[in-house]
Amino acid sequence: MKLLSAFFAFLLLTTVSLAQSDRDPLFTSTDGTKIHYDKIGSGPAVVLIHGFIGNGESWKRSPLRAMLADSGFTVITLDLRGNGRSDRPHEAAAYEKDKEVYDVMALMKHLSFAQYDVVGYSRGSIIAAKLLAVTPTQQVRRAVLGGMGLDFSDPNWIRRRNFYEALARPGSHPDLQSAVDYAIKSGADTVALKWMQRYQPVTLPGELKRIKQPVLVISGDKDEDNGKAGDLAATLPNATLATVPGTHNTTMGTAEFAKQVVSFLKK
Repeated sequence: MKLLSAFFAFLLLTTVSLAQSDRDPLFTSTDGTKIHYDKIGSGPAVVLIHGFIGNGESWKRSPLRAMLADSGFTVITLDLRGNGRSDRPHEAAAYEKDKEVYDVMALMKHLSFAQYDVVGYSRGSIIAAKLLAVTPTQQVRRAVLGGMGLDFSDPNWIRRRNFYEALARPGSHPDLQSAVDYAIKSGADTVALKWMQRYQPVTLPGELKRIKQPVLVISGDKDEDNGKAGDLAATLPNATLATVPGTHNTTMGTAEFAKQVVSFLKK
């Protein structure tokens, strides 16, 4: 797994910079878990879903959030359960049965958006893909899956299993220890992270093939960390494939990524 020190520094800023004011609201999800979110801009809604060992702050340090707001979108970011200022339940049941996906759906209903776009990056794309698979076609208008290949569609994906084991049994996977150490240093909840990997949503290839909405599959030109983006795009019936300069760890923070996403969502 390619985990660059620069990416750790970027995530450390986004994870520990939770000292901003408490103006951002909390939403109580269907099982009582409180989800932290914020909202800027006005116009059609787009929800941004962050990756692993992260939170909504990562989007605030990316050009995309401001560019979308400036382009006439209402932009919603959230801390997925177990992350940031959202509740961090330690019970396995709090992460089973795609709970994170239904948090996003419930939040958008709470905000009275009957239709919205969704942008995910890395693990956020895994959440977004399942959201596409389980929501009515008219609910999610368009989606962006960033930093993701087809590997997540395998229920026995070895990378997911290894991350779970590394978090459940420290030292069991020396190649992932730097990620575990980073999570601890950044103040992330490793118990919650463990369950996120154990019960990570799986969208099977057959489910992906039934997704009708337009989807932008976008990755860095040096990124195959989660498989090949082209394989994912080929599986989706209405996908556009885009490549921009970057690695898995840097692409989301680039202006090139932001421009591609905004152009796609404005269609």
